[in-house]
Amino acid sequence: MNQHRYQFYSVIVPSYNREDEIRELLASFEKLDFPADRYELIIADDGSTDSTAALVQRVQKNCSFDLQFFRQENKGPGAARNMGMQHARGDMFIFIDSDCTVAPNWLAAIDRDVNAQNADAFGGPDSFRDDFPPLLKAINYSMTSFITTGGIRGHKKKSLGKYYPRSFNMGLSRKVYETIGGFGSLRHGQDIEFSHRILESGAKTILISDAVVFHKRRTSLKKFFRQVFNWGVARINLYKIDEKMLELVHALPAIATAGLILLILASLLLSPVWTIAKWLFLAGLAVLALSGIHAGLQYRSAAVALLTPLVMPIQVIGYGLGFISAYIRRIILGGDEFTGFRKRYYQ
Repeated sequence: MNQHRYQFYSVIVPSYNREDEIRELLASFEKLDFPADRYELIIADDGSTDSTAALVQRVQKNCSFDLQFFRQENKGPGAARNMGMQHARGDMFIFIDSDCTVAPNWLAAIDRDVNAQNADAFGGPDSFRDDFPPLLKAINYSMTSFITTGGIRGHKKKSLGKYYPRSFNMGLSRKVYETIGGFGSLRHGQDIEFSHRILESGAKTILISDAVVFHKRRTSLKKFFRQVFNWGVARINLYKIDEKMLELVHALPAIATAGLILLILASLLLSPVWTIAKWLFLAGLAVLALSGIHAGLQYRSAAVALLTPLVMPIQVIGYGLGFISAYIRRIILGGDEFTGFRKRYYQ
């Protein structure tokens, strides 16, 4: 087996008006424990109107690694990643989001496993930093919990569905890119559709559990709700592209949401149902309370313990409502692609 298949890596970061995030990301790369002559970092700017370009130019003057900056008109993160790949020099293209920072061993872990296992593509997990505020830690707990995700995001050894690498931490070889092409035009769910094509091509794809990025997710409950709603919409759009991209686990939040709505309506009309609904409601509260306690102990934070029981139902119900809305509009009514909340990709 060739232990040195990949000699040079191109790390590609799409960005739109994310100067503060890019500053943190660049600082984390300065602490990367990996030979600087074996990778480049490409900021693929999607038409920013802030001072991102000036920031990168300042950092480039005294940078300890190869930092590149390329700019296009605002077209979305998928197009920005495609632009980055067109300029990339690496044997493997690696993607992370602008709101991520990397652990010091991140690239070394990738280099070790993709070469040792002769992999064509990989995905890695996201996690939190100790300095993240309580809300972000609660969101991280919810986004990595088996209860809310079924383990399909690469954080659990057991999973209820197929694992698709996500663009906040994934990579593929130049050869696979030349075979399948770049990211598609979906407004949301681009990375899943891209990963699906990687898997369908027969590429050997692995999960590298210790290649961790620290992900600063949405910073308010409103933004988090809109994000997960759009993910629910995206799953139906993905299904319309290829039915293989919809598994039972993807529909579970929608089933739970529809069941909750029907149970509430039935309990208002039929008194016997109210008794059942009451016990189910209490059972649900118990699960949320236990999750909150577990999160509080894990993060050693009372605030996280209090926020987690609020965040988890927002994630499930938000995703479920997006899924149901898109199912009605696209499957039942036969409508065209539904995009959910239509603010800029990066908001």
